[in-house]
Amino acid sequence: MAIHGTLTTMSVPDLLQFLATGRKTGSLKFISGRVVKQIHFENGVIVGSFSNDPNEYFGQVLIHYGKLDEPRLQGAMEIQRQEGGRLGEILIRNGIVSEEDVTGMLRTRTLEIIYDLFLWSEAQFEFFDNDPFPADMIRINVQPTSVIMEGIYRVDEWVRYRELIPSDRCIMELVPGWTKSLGVSKDVRMVLYFLEKRMTVAEICYNMHSSKFHVYAQLHQLVRDGVARVAGEAPKLEAEEDATNLPATVSELLWAARSEYDEGKPDRALPLIQKILEQEPKNAGAQALLPAAEDALVKKIYANEFSRQAVPKLMAPLESLAFEDIGSEEGFMLSRINGVWDVESILSICPFRDADSLRMLKSLREKGLIGF
Repeated sequence: MAIHGTLTTMSVPDLLQFLATGRKTGSLKFISGRVVKQIHFENGVIVGSFSNDPNEYFGQVLIHYGKLDEPRLQGAMEIQRQEGGRLGEILIRNGIVSEEDVTGMLRTRTLEIIYDLFLWSEAQFEFFDNDPFPADMIRINVQPTSVIMEGIYRVDEWVRYRELIPSDRCIMELVPGWTKSLGVSKDVRMVLYFLEKRMTVAEICYNMHSSKFHVYAQLHQLVRDGVARVAGEAPKLEAEEDATNLPATVSELLWAARSEYDEGKPDRALPLIQKILEQEPKNAGAQALLPAAEDALVKKIYANEFSRQAVPKLMAPLESLAFEDIGSEEGFMLSRINGVWDVESILSICPFRDADSLRMLKSLREKGLIGF
């Protein structure tokens, strides 16, 4: 039986409960913009999940939970590029992470992918009855009821968090007089370090390699404890495309995106595709064009701008650079440029899509902040 719709007509808890009650086997697919997630069911029990969001890749999860750091992830990814294989197997084989930790973190990642869906306000969904599971799926066996309870709890908490910290652009800082002798966990000490630098919430999320929910939870507690406060809000950066110059309808946007792509301008096609997916997440034409445009952009940048092995360097000390005209993602990228890691190494530890990361490196060079 076909089940499809939007989250405005049927919520995530209702979907999970419906599939559990009906003891369904198959895959529930969600699409929101460029992000695609799936929950796999067997006889109404959740047995796995999938996400194409780079922030939810396994390496990012390992860093967040303290099982790995960026240099060790970069080294493992280098081995993976040269030899192939799964990241978890490489980490175990090289004694970087234990098998027990890999298994536990894979289960945690599977559940976190699902929990994040509860915070989505807009998405298209569709259930594929008896859809075969991915061959490399890490199986779990979780009753939807327990997932629903945790998900609803997170929704309630999220509302509380946003009352004190209303935006990812909020600039956070430490309250004068806080004490470094405060007894806190390693995670919170990291947050305090970023608060000393007066980062935005988005920047803290990227640097923690963590989901918004977990970072907001920590910041909310620090604000309530009188340790941190919201110091302001970073301005919105001007869009690359003037909205007044964009085509009015989705069909016109798609025609324009295809034209830009066909003319060898994937950098101009991608913002148009993103605009389409914001309006129609399941637009078949945009979904089909997206990976082709991203692949074309990656090839174009490597062919015309810099190679995978090029080593970017800061044009001035990091602390002296002006950050007014760069966003949180570019700021994170800039902070990972150390004069040693090449482009491919930097991409391996960033929680962004490769096309986005390369576009940002190109932009940073055009702004005169980095060179090769």
